[in-house]
Amino acid sequence: MLPVNRLEPLIVPRPEHPISRANISPNALKVLNRLKQAGFEAYLVGGGVRDLLLGHEPKDFDIATNATPEEVREVFRNCRLIGRRFRLAHVFFGREIVEVATFRGSNAEAGSDAQVTEQGMILRDNVYGSITEDALRRDFTVNALYYNIADFSLVDYAGGLADIEQGCLRLIGDDPVARYREDPVRMLRAVRFACKLGFIIDPDCAAPIRELAGLLGEISPARLFEETLKLFHSGYALHAFEKLRHFDLFAQLFPETDACLAREEQAFPITFVSRGLDNTDRRILEGKPVAPAFLFAVLLWEPVRLRYQTLLAEGLPSADAMALASHEIASAQQRRVAIQKRFALPMREIWALQPRLERRQGKRPLMLLSHPRFRAAYDFLLLRAEAGETDPELAQWWTRFQEVDAAERGKMLGSTPERKRKRRRRKPKSAPPAAGSAGPAEAAAAAGDPSARRPSGPQQGSGTTND
Repeated sequence: MLPVNRLEPLIVPRPEHPISRANISPNALKVLNRLKQAGFEAYLVGGGVRDLLLGHEPKDFDIATNATPEEVREVFRNCRLIGRRFRLAHVFFGREIVEVATFRGSNAEAGSDAQVTEQGMILRDNVYGSITEDALRRDFTVNALYYNIADFSLVDYAGGLADIEQGCLRLIGDDPVARYREDPVRMLRAVRFACKLGFIIDPDCAAPIRELAGLLGEISPARLFEETLKLFHSGYALHAFEKLRHFDLFAQLFPETDACLAREEQAFPITFVSRGLDNTDRRILEGKPVAPAFLFAVLLWEPVRLRYQTLLAEGLPSADAMALASHEIASAQQRRVAIQKRFALPMREIWALQPRLERRQGKRPLMLLSHPRFRAAYDFLLLRAEAGETDPELAQWWTRFQEVDAAERGKMLGSTPERKRKRRRRKPKSAPPAAGSAGPAEAAAAAGDPSARRPSGPQQGSGTTND
């Protein structure tokens, strides 16, 4: 761990570091220069500086300044203030947002502007200070590097340059437990940065993670949803999954799935999740779009599948069993990671189509081809087949069914034996009972037989199919 006692920064002049303005977003440069012209200090900070030093293309360019959020808004008309826990200024340039944060101060002198729980977790932190205080309040040394727009120098308060050279991810401060308690999400960030940068986590920082993993239960499910997407949609999802399980963090995010994966009698659940995450990584590497709905469908499928099988064994029709299993697992998951509705609904549609893909008779396959979620459900079926969870012949059939022409599709449908429906025998009509006498149904009802009170016509959901 790095002690919080380094006040004199290491300043690297422009000729001695590789960061060039040509590699910085033009809009970020506008914000930096306008803040400087308005008389404020302005620095590019955090991941943008770190990634530029590593030769990566930064995803975001964040700025730190001694201007308050209100002062930033006065400089930029295209600015909006956001956040309660951390007050920030967002400067908008079309779709690009440049985030501007005021230097953070010490909570020790916070007064009423900071809220900290008895366990040490920071609930509110709008205490402003100097750049020195700001650097030592950040999480990891590699994220506490500043690019000064005034003279284009690089400023290092926490030894981040040395840790970048050594490939080490290290918390700032002399008490990792306290730093994790301040913000338990730092444990997830440790995993994310280690996977993204290919760094090792400093042993002192890694040691308490398993013991403190339960602190994630204090974080809002909405915030954990955002962190989960960052972990699994950045091109290293499989590596992140393995590290999360290593530190017992995955169980805090997906407890139902983790309980299923802990069972050793079957290997395909882990194989299925691993293949799904590897597929996500490959799509990102190839520049293809990835859908959060598909990701969460993969991560939660095993508990849904097991619950579905249990409900089938209890006699529920297939569609009802899948609907109930999906509802139960998705509802329980919301208490940990709040999957947004726009992703939760297509996730459940992917699951609902799995039993329907098993029925290949009549017009059902042709109808499924036009379903808006068919392609995602088909890809999901391929993963299941690759993992050994369902018959590969089923996946092969659907692959060929999409490739052939209409005539060949007709042959494929004709070669698939259709399950015969059981027809009810109609009872022979009997003469109406004499006036004043009770017929068989009335007599049974009078005797207390509840089935006799049911109407004789078809009921909703009582059909033999589940489409």
